[in-house]
Amino acid sequence: MAAVRPAISAVEVVITGHVDHGKSTVIGRLLADTHSLPAGKLEQVRQFCTRNAKPFEYAFLLDALKDERAQGITIDAARAFFRTATRRYIIVDVPGHIEFLKNMVSGASRADAALVVIDAAEGIQENSRRHGYLLSMLGVRQVVVLVNKMDLVGYERTTFEAISGGYRAFLDQVGIRPRHIIPVAAREGHNIADASDRMGWFCGPTLLQALEEFTPHPPAVDAPFRLPVQGVYKFTEGGDARRIIAGTVACGRVRVGDTIIFYPSGKQTAVATIEGFGRSPGREASAGEATGFTMTEQVYVARGEVAALADEPAPCVTTRLKAQVFWLGKRPLVTTRPYQLKLGAGRVSVQVTSIERVIDLSTLEPMEHAGEVQKRQVAECTLELARPLAFDLLPHVPALARFVIVDSYEIAGGGIVQEPLTEQASTNQAGEGRRAPGDAHTAPRIDGAVLWFTGLSGSGKTTIATEVYRDLQGRGAAVEYLDGDAIRALFPGVGFGPSERDAHLRRVAFLAIRLAHHGVIVITAFISPYRDSRAYARSLCRNFVEIHVATPLEVCEARDPKGLYAKARRGEIRQFTGVDDPYETPLEPELVIDTTELPVRAAAIRVLEQLHAIRGGTSPAQV
Repeated sequence: MAAVRPAISAVEVVITGHVDHGKSTVIGRLLADTHSLPAGKLEQVRQFCTRNAKPFEYAFLLDALKDERAQGITIDAARAFFRTATRRYIIVDVPGHIEFLKNMVSGASRADAALVVIDAAEGIQENSRRHGYLLSMLGVRQVVVLVNKMDLVGYERTTFEAISGGYRAFLDQVGIRPRHIIPVAAREGHNIADASDRMGWFCGPTLLQALEEFTPHPPAVDAPFRLPVQGVYKFTEGGDARRIIAGTVACGRVRVGDTIIFYPSGKQTAVATIEGFGRSPGREASAGEATGFTMTEQVYVARGEVAALADEPAPCVTTRLKAQVFWLGKRPLVTTRPYQLKLGAGRVSVQVTSIERVIDLSTLEPMEHAGEVQKRQVAECTLELARPLAFDLLPHVPALARFVIVDSYEIAGGGIVQEPLTEQASTNQAGEGRRAPGDAHTAPRIDGAVLWFTGLSGSGKTTIATEVYRDLQGRGAAVEYLDGDAIRALFPGVGFGPSERDAHLRRVAFLAIRLAHHGVIVITAFISPYRDSRAYARSLCRNFVEIHVATPLEVCEARDPKGLYAKARRGEIRQFTGVDDPYETPLEPELVIDTTELPVRAAAIRVLEQLHAIRGGTSPAQV
């Protein structure tokens, strides 16, 4: 029997540098000198240069787009692959031009190690420092610095040592100790794969030898299991009631029978089966796999939750966190604007409550900031989320420690979670408490709530909702009532088919959540027959109360205050819930009320008590 060859591990290396400092040339020469190019590729590029009367450049091996060759600037992250006798390499070429720093952050986010290229003739540039800081911020600690184009400075040792000493001192301040700083002339091939005969004064390794010293990250399967929920799919054919929780395993592994807890909701179930598209069910899924699983006990979760194993460390859950933010937006980052934060599969409204420090990336000194962060600045900020979010910290689960911030539908910044904060009043930079509510800069956000009444037509949900509304209004609470008939008057022509109902309820949910975000208690009374529509509304709101008015169908039909059931039985109304369209009973509502057993006032009191509980103990008289 032939011996089984061990798998060759792959190391992902990101290469950064200021524009025109030669990082693409470094990669091109490395591929050529290690004989990693496809047959005929080198000659093809040489012929291209000859036809276009351009000098041959190794960088053209990387720059795949014609307009990139014309500009001489790499404008998107490109990957190059090669292998040595010991391992495989993935070299990620990220742009150095200042307008493409977004791509640089994206390209560096999964790297095991990094190369930083500095032009010997131009020396350390502002982007050189930016890239070093970003590598530190992203947790990349294996770094080799290449002082390139040594041929342009006559291979002078003093020039190299001045750049080497200055950049080493800078990296030391951001917590990076470079493995090596190597003088190279990439175009000429000096110290790339072979040692240079022009720089005998340098006793360190070549670039290829330095790469061999890099080690890949520990296997992600060894970390705690995390699966950001990207979607929930249900099947109804033949009475199939399964729901498949789908996503890509960020780290760890999960097996059939494992107990799962979803965060931030805290709902718990066990894995019944592990599913995959186009394949038979398996017994386990591990890091990097796009997968899904069914549950032994059906619980309802929404996109953005994070699945973890019950017997492993849990992720952090909070609405307040301290973060380091790199800002790239067209407008400054300020404390007076709402933004969207995307982390894993979750998306939540966020507001900057304080900007503790803005950092000058050239000097690493704090800057005057006047309460805002300008483009290409890094800041330490406190962020407040509209609802709880699950995340991890960088050393433990990097995939759930990084986030992006969206401003008006554009990615405007990225960041790293530094630590969760307790949900208490923020303080300003002088250590003072928040100002009066009229101060736009520091006014607290008063949490509202959504009371979502659902039930069949005639169940009594509108009657109870009206009673709760009048009670709260009489106490001076900020309250709004969204009635089904009134809202449909705002959106005339909306049909009653499943897709139309779902779209209509999602609009209502968005309106309710926006009101709740500004401190309003919102009461809705809709049949809302579909679980997915209600789950969507729940996913948007921190304080959400689902109230199932569970009056039996026969009682509702006997009441029939609008004569709708009679019309539906005669075929005059199509797709009427309870007659020829299903009502999906809530499985985990906060309240279940049957009006055949509970008077209206008693039902209203139960709703008010539940509202009191979720709003942190505020007494019913104060809500």
